[in-house]
Formats: sequence, C-alpha cells, structure tokens
Amino acid sequence: MPSVAVKLYSVFFKFLLKHRLQSRIQAPRDEADPFGVTSRPEESIAAANPSFADGVATKDIHIDPFTSLAVRIFLPESALKPPEGDGWRSARGRGLGSRELAYDPLSGLENRRYSAPGTTLSSGLGSGEEMRRESYGNGSDEGVSGKPDGGAYRGYSPAGRDSRKLPVMLQFHGGGFVSGSCDSVANDVFCRRIAKLCDVIVLAVGYRLAPENRYPAAFEDGLKVLHWLGKQANLAECSKSMGNVRTTGVDLRKSDGHGHIVDAFGASMVEPWLAAHGDPSRCVVLGVSCGANIADYVTRKAVETGKRLEPVKVVAQVLMYPFFIGSVPTHSEIKLANSYFYDKAMCILAWKLFLPEDEFSLDHPAANPLVPGRGPPLKLMPPTLTIVAELDWMRDRAIAYSEELRKVNVDAPVLDYKDAVHEFATLDMLLKTPQAQACAEDIAIWAKKYISLRGHEFSY
Repeated sequence: MPSVAVKLYSVFFKFLLKHRLQSRIQAPRDEADPFGVTSRPEESIAAANPSFADGVATKDIHIDPFTSLAVRIFLPESALKPPEGDGWRSARGRGLGSRELAYDPLSGLENRRYSAPGTTLSSGLGSGEEMRRESYGNGSDEGVSGKPDGGAYRGYSPAGRDSRKLPVMLQFHGGGFVSGSCDSVANDVFCRRIAKLCDVIVLAVGYRLAPENRYPAAFEDGLKVLHWLGKQANLAECSKSMGNVRTTGVDLRKSDGHGHIVDAFGASMVEPWLAAHGDPSRCVVLGVSCGANIADYVTRKAVETGKRLEPVKVVAQVLMYPFFIGSVPTHSEIKLANSYFYDKAMCILAWKLFLPEDEFSLDHPAANPLVPGRGPPLKLMPPTLTIVAELDWMRDRAIAYSEELRKVNVDAPVLDYKDAVHEFATLDMLLKTPQAQACAEDIAIWAKKYISLRGHEFSY
C-alpha cells in the first residue's frame, strides 16, 4: 500500500484539482490574457538556469509568436565531453544494473524486483573537477575556455573540436489538459533526471491548456514543436555552410557574427544548444498522463509524415500512465474508479473541458486508443514503452493498447509498478518513492536500445 504521506498528499491534490476544474468552468472569457489563457492558481515554477546546476543546464524559448507555445531545453553536462573517450559507460556503471527485469514475452509486462529500494540515482557524470570545461563559450569563435556570466553556457562549439551530439527527447507534461506546465518545479526535477540518465537533450513542451484552448490545440502544439525541431536541424546545417563560406572572405548579410542565420531584426534563428549538441535523427517522444495522449498523436503524425520530416526521426516513444478512457469500462476503471490523485469522475470532467462540446465522447480518438479507424496502421508505429501503476484506474486500457501493438510485432513492453499511483514518477519531488527512481532508470535502459550509437547494448 502507498505510504501515509502519499495518501495525505493525494487528498490535498484532489481538493486542489477539483477547485481548478470548477474554476475553469466558471472563469469568464474576459479574464483571458493576450494568448487566450485565463488566470490560474499560482504554481511553483523553477527558473531556467543555463549554468549546469545539478549537471543540467536549462533555457526557455517561446517558439510561436501567435500563441503561448514554448519549450524548456534541458541540456546534460555530458554534452560537453568529446565524442570519443569516456563518454560511454556501461549500464551498471551508471547505476542501471541494480535490478532484475523479469520480462514475460507473452504478456509484455515487466515485474519490478528491487535489490536496493533506497538506492539513490547515479547521474554517471563524474565530479565537477573531472568534467571537461572547454565547451563553455562566450559567444565568439575565440576565448571559449572559462565560464563567463557566472558559468552560463551559450552553446557555441569549441574552436577546433567537434561537439558531441545527443539524442533529442520531446516531453509532454501531465495535468489533465487543464493544468501543469513545462517549467513547474515537479516537471523540472523529472526532466533533469531523465536528461542525465538517458543522456539526451530534453525539450519539455509548454502546450496550450483547456478550456481556453480545446482539442486539438494541445495536439497541434506538439506537432508544431516536432516540425520546429526539424527546422532547427536544417537551419543548423545552413549555418555550418555559411560559416565555411564566411572563412573564405564572403560577406554574409543574413548571418550574425557566429555564422548563424538571422531574421529581419538581426535575432539568431538558430538555437545554439540544439545546433551544437542535438541529433534529431534519434528522437524519442515521452508523454506523462494526458501528455502521453499528445505524445502518441505526435508519434502517429510523424509516422504518417515519414521522410518529409527529415532529418527528424522518431525512433521510440514512452507513454507514462496514459490518460486513456472509453465508454465501456475496463476492470481497473470499475475497481479503482476512486483511486489516488486522479479519480475517474474528475478525469471525465477534464475531458469535458478539453474536447469541444459537440465532439465530447469517451470514445473520441484522442481519448480511446482502441477505437477503429485511428490511423496509421499500428504495425508502422515505433517501439513503445508503456508505464503503468498498480493503483491507477487507467492502467488496463494502457495495457490493452500495448497488447495491440505487440500483436503487429511492435516492441511494446509494459512496466507495471507495484503499490504505485498515477503520476508516481513525475511527482517524485513530493512523494519520494523508490518506484520513481527505478522508473527513470528503467526508461533509460529501454530507450538506449534505440538511441545508443553502439546499438542494442542495453537490451533486456
């Protein structure tokens, strides 16, 4: 059973969520800001920090001038290491070999067995003295050693040294489509952990929320970020070419002082962290709760788009306790309807706030992944890891979706965590459960099968 602290926080969380949902219904339209977002209760926000606090640097980017769409970039300090050398470590050396993963190929479920429940996470990044510091830049091609502005990393590659390319992970937060943010303290802690363990650049997406922006706004925002990532990759390639031409003495009127393409106002259109360290050909999409619905939509659209999305390629997706539902209740939806944090009644209310009134249905393609005619064919989907919690009423439908993927030979294991509740891994800042730490490590083990340059060395 969950701890007393988890039970107490669940009661408090439900009270706040119910208040927020009701306030969303009652909020008048004239409370909206210029982006069409009504005022919301204050949420604890983590400020962006570009100086590798806790081994990860962060920055916020507003990527759409017409909406509130933004992303927070999480860059692990391992990106500053050279491509060769000690940048690759074994799973056990990173603290990932401390548990047995008992995989049932027939059911696709993983049973978690912990050898050290209280084990703390190991970032595997080494001490500060051991880290290479040559990649801290001052915004020029010269003098790249040292840490200007109190250690802020500007993202320019060191002169004469190739930068290390890391996979890119798109992350979509939870909150029932009506709350949450990419820069909340809880999401910041989770993304930092994932960035370090998976050794990836995380793009946490701040999509628009309901009811001000109903379906398909959040889904469109997710797809827009995926296309923005592809545009950034192409701009970075253009910048490289322009930088090479610049050295021959050609004047580039649409370039800044560093070979970056600029817009009409002189602002750089190239995001330097992604240009220096991102490899979009190894892209993973990860969604949490309602974010898993967005993630699955983005992945399906990426499959449909195919080569037109190049150089971006979605190689895997991770669905963490997805916010699925349907008109015909499953066993868990009946037995656990009043479960911790998100009970079924409040979730139905959230769906009513998210879906347009004339489209509301528990079998809407955004809500039920098992409805017919929901393209593309499942056999075209990339490998999909599903995370479920024992005490979450949404678990059965998520498992059923994974089973459908396995029927068409998609690698789609399910990790089932005993005594865990909905959002157990992403609210770890408050819950402090051993399952949350183990879950992040398990995601890293699985994801590295598809993003590691050295192949399937982390297979089960």
